[in-house]
Amino acid sequence: MASTEGIRVTGTEQHRTSGLWALAPCPVIVADAAGGVVEVNPAASLLLDGAVPGAGMADAAPRWLADAHQDVLVHARAARDHQDVEVLAPVSGRIAERSFAAHPTRDQDGNVVWWLVDDTDRRLAEDALATERERTRFLAEASNVLLASLNTERCMAATAQLAAEHLADVAIVVTPSSRRKMPVATATAIAGQDVTRTLITADPSLVPGLSEALQGFPPVASRWIDPTTLPDWIVPDGFGGTIGSVVVTPLPGHGVPAGALILLRVADHAAFSENEEIFARLFAARAGAALSAALLYSEQSAITQTLMRDLLPPRLRRLNGVEIAGGYRPAGARERVGGDFYDVHPGSTPADASLVVLGDVCGKGLDAAVLTGKIRNTLQALLPMADDHGRMLELLNGALLTSHHARFATLVMASVQRTDDHVRLRLTSAGHPVPLVVRAGGGVEEVPTHGTLIGALRTIAVHSADVVLRPGETCLLYTDGFTEARGGPRGDELFGEERLKRALSECADMPAEAVVEHIQMLASQWLRDAGHDDMAVVAISAPRTTRLSAVDGHTRGRYTA
Repeated sequence: MASTEGIRVTGTEQHRTSGLWALAPCPVIVADAAGGVVEVNPAASLLLDGAVPGAGMADAAPRWLADAHQDVLVHARAARDHQDVEVLAPVSGRIAERSFAAHPTRDQDGNVVWWLVDDTDRRLAEDALATERERTRFLAEASNVLLASLNTERCMAATAQLAAEHLADVAIVVTPSSRRKMPVATATAIAGQDVTRTLITADPSLVPGLSEALQGFPPVASRWIDPTTLPDWIVPDGFGGTIGSVVVTPLPGHGVPAGALILLRVADHAAFSENEEIFARLFAARAGAALSAALLYSEQSAITQTLMRDLLPPRLRRLNGVEIAGGYRPAGARERVGGDFYDVHPGSTPADASLVVLGDVCGKGLDAAVLTGKIRNTLQALLPMADDHGRMLELLNGALLTSHHARFATLVMASVQRTDDHVRLRLTSAGHPVPLVVRAGGGVEEVPTHGTLIGALRTIAVHSADVVLRPGETCLLYTDGFTEARGGPRGDELFGEERLKRALSECADMPAEAVVEHIQMLASQWLRDAGHDDMAVVAISAPRTTRLSAVDGHTRGRYTA
């Protein structure tokens, strides 16, 4: 007979049991109620040096397994005392570099059998899956943040901030240089620190891989970059710690590189792994797409603003003793230009007549605005013959007929000249609604000018008319967007010429700017929220003044009563 810690088994039984444990597919430790090891199979002996029969679990097994065995014993006594069913739950822990799940069972003698199942690969797979899920979530969040703005600076700042929070201790976004200066956004992982944006005058080739990244070439492996060779501008001011690892990766854009991303880690942290470098490139691809869209939008916006300056109606003011005011409302709420336009060209001297032009191009939106710009530029070139309206319109008509545009336009031209306290006008209409004049007493007159529209026929005919404005009287030039505005109580009634005349009759003795505001206000009230065509209006008024004194050359005047 042989005995081990009070458990009595026969030699035959012990031999049979030992043989069974040897066939187990994993390490097995059998421990009794006193906390001693009763049996171990060969796999357990190889795994645990101190695991031999007769040894205590505290000496034979790792701490987490010995504690788990004690917990099983405690729970077993409690279950017996309360006559409950014993529940044996598995525990997990590490042995050396491997991870094990220990599953307890009872043998026929009441001992606890610990089956040690190596779950290292499963846990590594679970950790990898969790990491990938977290990275996927981060990339989705990053895409939402990066695509939320088309402002270049905000996109650079967001890229640097996200990279510093999730990928590195320091993140630097560099975009291609402008006038030999590189725009740079820097963020650190320190909570509460804002992203800094600067313009750096530096040679990108001094940073290994940066020059290539800015040109869109594949990144240089992190292990090939020596952190000690980095220039001073890379490390933010006041940042503590020694840089131990560097990643430089391009920010690929739409056809052209959008910039480069530099990631820094301090020497106290683990260096960038190959997997992390790949993930950094995935993030950089999303950031590059967003930054490229922002840069493209910025370039297009700058081009649009430059072109728009020549398409927008000019700001009008008192000119050579004459009050001139204008107003413009495009057809689309989001549009700034359209097919209606007006221009004022001052005379070469205060004694010379100024030229006012108001026109309406067939159509609306950007296509009409392009032709509008051509008409305005052509009229600008024809200013030397501004005293001959008919000749100007003939040449303009020829220019439009030879262009690729299949659109026509209507125009009204007014030569404006101050004489004493009167304003003399010579008006010429080319297929345009007739100008209206409101006299001092409130009467409204149509100016008898008419003519052929421009850009439709090879020959045109126009008839001019002369008008004299006395102090307090106004001549109104307008486009059909006002008279054809549909609205009113029923929502489909035209504003019409008669209603426009009644509105103008209320403007007797008003300054030009007040006349424009009054007409625009009534039209807006008539329309409410309904759609409409482009609407342009110009008011030319003879101010109630008696004496002119030249100020600031010939383009401005000051008048005193």
